[in-house]
Amino acid sequence: MAHLLIVEDDDLLRDALAAQLTQAGHSVSVAADGLAAREQLESTRFDGVLLDLGLPRLDGMDVLRWIRQRLMALPVLILTARDSIEDRVAGLNAGADDYLTKPFIMAELQARLDAMLRRSRLPAFGGSLQIAAGTAKGRALRVDASLPRAWLGEDPLELTQREWALLSLLVANAGQVVSREDVLSAWQADPAEGAAAGASASGHIGSNALEVYVHRLRRKLADSGLTIRNVRGLGYLLESGAA
Repeated sequence: MAHLLIVEDDDLLRDALAAQLTQAGHSVSVAADGLAAREQLESTRFDGVLLDLGLPRLDGMDVLRWIRQRLMALPVLILTARDSIEDRVAGLNAGADDYLTKPFIMAELQARLDAMLRRSRLPAFGGSLQIAAGTAKGRALRVDASLPRAWLGEDPLELTQREWALLSLLVANAGQVVSREDVLSAWQADPAEGAAAGASASGHIGSNALEVYVHRLRRKLADSGLTIRNVRGLGYLLESGAA
């Protein structure tokens, strides 16, 4: 199931939500104020956020705007007592995926949450996709397969065609091993960099060239806290540097 962050300053409601969603099979973390929520979001990967708006220390709308600047693909469901049309419109325009007013029925919350999480998983790698930073000090990696472009935080990554092909395979299979054969097959389909990347006179791309590109990509991802790990005999794995 999903790893959720509940941001709610009401102790009773926060505990009740955590208990119900844990019972439903989710992994749940909690925060009682906006700054605590932001700290958790900087250091931990979540699949979704349940966000109150009337929070101490940092208002929920400010937390939402921060999320949309740094974690663009993270689904956010607002839970709030602010029930005017103006408040709903403001929350949705600020980037919320759904908006539910208090008091609410738990069955409706779970249905809305499940629908939001399903939408967030479609497609797995078709448009813009974000991977949280691997460390608290890292910058989140965002890739857009439709352009194709990639960014660390707000800064664009300068990538060659082969570096992009390697990165997109690793991101699409984050947490799983990508074999050397998969990478080399993708490269064979676009041999534009062959002469500069260790290709033979016939255009064949060797494993030594792959190691060169992996090394280059590791350096370019250094500020993200993400690591490309060499899994001996199998291939490469994109994982959090904190793992």
